[in-house]
Amino acid sequence: MQSNLNNAPKIANQLLDWYNQNARDLPWRSHPQPYNVLVSEIMLQQTRMETVLPYYQRWMTAFPTLKVLAESELQEVLKLWEGLGFYGRARNLHKAAKIVLSDFNGQIPKTREELESLPGIGRYTAAAIASISFGADEAALDGNIRRILSRLFNIEEPIRSAQAEEILWGLAESLLPDGKAGDFNQALMDLGSLVCTSRNPVCDLCPVISVH
Repeated sequence: MQSNLNNAPKIANQLLDWYNQNARDLPWRSHPQPYNVLVSEIMLQQTRMETVLPYYQRWMTAFPTLKVLAESELQEVLKLWEGLGFYGRARNLHKAAKIVLSDFNGQIPKTREELESLPGIGRYTAAAIASISFGADEAALDGNIRRILSRLFNIEEPIRSAQAEEILWGLAESLLPDGKAGDFNQALMDLGSLVCTSRNPVCDLCPVISVH
């Protein structure tokens, strides 16, 4: 697929329409409080959705609020994380909860910049939380979105190169529809998981394939 930024509004509208009809039914979308989104985004770092879902459900049962998590023992947190891998994520999530409780009056910060000050939260995760939970106009760029934009805009640079990273962040920001960043980012995530997959993409089902 190829396109250009003159079609950005059309791309956004068609993608949002597709998302309204095809959005995945995920537990944190039913309860999009900042804490739920934070937990889901940390768990989804380097881990597939189908693996995360049962862990997320058990986590929310054991640690239903940020305060409960912050006041829990680290060993209890690590035990519940067991089998999910990359244990630094669990340690950072526990540490972040403590910082939010002590430095932000227990309220997860709303801005990407403040979110990035928390351990384990980089630019993508901060943008995802800020846009989904707080409606901030922040572009997100994960592996799925990198792949979609590289195909849509025919990016020839290696997808993880510094040059491609700069181009892709610029594209993500240029495509972002004002006031709808949360849904738009999630639409791209779902498109990458369901249609524009790394192998055997189902291009006939792509909602933006006709936008040139």
